[in-house]
Amino acid sequence: MAENKIPYKIYLEEQEMPTKWYNLRADMKNKPAPLLNPGTHEPMTAEELNGVFCEELVKQELNNDDRFFEIPTEIQDFYRMYRPSPLVRAYCLEKKLGTPAHIYYKFEGNNTSGSHKLNSSIAQAYYAKKQGLKGVTTETGAGQWGTALSMACSYFDLDCKVYMVKVSYEQKPFRREVMRTYGATVTPSPSMETEVGRKILAEHPDTTGSLGCAISEAVEVAVTNEGYRYVLGSVLSQVLLHQSVIGLETKTALEKYGIKPDIIIGCAGGGSNLGGLIAPFMGEKLRGEADYRIIAVEPASCPSFTRGVYAYDFCDTGKVCPLAKMYTLGCDFIPSPNHAGGLRYHGMSSILSQLYDDGMMEAVSRKQTEVFEAAEMFARVEGILPAPESSHAIRVAIDEALKCKETGEAKNIVFGLTGTGYFDMVAYEQYHNGTMTDYIPTDEDLAFYRKQLPQF
Repeated sequence: MAENKIPYKIYLEEQEMPTKWYNLRADMKNKPAPLLNPGTHEPMTAEELNGVFCEELVKQELNNDDRFFEIPTEIQDFYRMYRPSPLVRAYCLEKKLGTPAHIYYKFEGNNTSGSHKLNSSIAQAYYAKKQGLKGVTTETGAGQWGTALSMACSYFDLDCKVYMVKVSYEQKPFRREVMRTYGATVTPSPSMETEVGRKILAEHPDTTGSLGCAISEAVEVAVTNEGYRYVLGSVLSQVLLHQSVIGLETKTALEKYGIKPDIIIGCAGGGSNLGGLIAPFMGEKLRGEADYRIIAVEPASCPSFTRGVYAYDFCDTGKVCPLAKMYTLGCDFIPSPNHAGGLRYHGMSSILSQLYDDGMMEAVSRKQTEVFEAAEMFARVEGILPAPESSHAIRVAIDEALKCKETGEAKNIVFGLTGTGYFDMVAYEQYHNGTMTDYIPTDEDLAFYRKQLPQF
């Protein structure tokens, strides 16, 4: 289609919004390894998982075969408040870079929570309410997931207990207050409220916390309080299933204008945004119907893909959760207090880990300062202040566009803009003041935590 026919923003009609979630596992020849019981090292059963998660979500978690799941009407109705989200052609960024590449981004920040996390939180809250539960517990890093879940729980009149990584709790007080506005209880993690929190603090009294610590606390509270279950904002297969609406909408929008992406880029922490964005494209690649270059971008301070090992590990620091086979730095790894809080997780989705191990996608890491350099450029020319997490994808999208400038290739580059950074102004302030640092773990650091991986 002629260049001037492609609008700045490609919107789908309401009837084009997905009515089914796509289960990428159904098209994977090599299925992700099962979750294991940490005591027996046998695959976790539905009965065992039902004590921690909602029953319907457990069914979704364990289903490797059904390609599609119907999205319940109640969830579709909620989605319509902010979906379909726009696919934007970054004309101004292209001009700034002087690149022949065509750059598109799927913007997931056009809702009150400010990120893509709402796509899964509303689904998990719905199933909790349907099961008749009193409430749910969870962890949050930068606060996007906690914000989204507090909104969803408010909508369904559920209690919401959030354990927020301590460094983010202190760095992002306004994100915390949004959660409290929606009725959530927010506790800095690790805390003295739980047995696992007290143990971690006794061993590491000055710790800034991690997602692994916060997960342990949230799970402990869920299993020790009747009528509560634990919900997770990333990593799990059920979450990637719900987030597939991102990729399904992106693919439909591109097809409306006859656009085939050459490169698809997403930030990677636990895998929710990346997995959701790439799902239908990866499905085509797995089925041999098309080929795409898919790039995961992670922080150099927490490089589970690029410097981790593919092994079974605990999903949490307190070692109360099941074992998952994933690319991991070790569940005891405490990342530096960088500002991309949503990417400060020691491991990666089992689905994405299997795909990466199979050579179906690439992974790169970027330093914090170069990520914020890209974020500032993007904000100045595209008018959106991006979240630190998705700015990792912006960084590599710019890098790839500049390569196209050198070669003269007009490639189509698509990346996920997961949310906005208006609650991350302390980070932007440090970048502008020149006080932001780039901590990268040494090989010796990583080897220490690697030695502590479960042996069986």
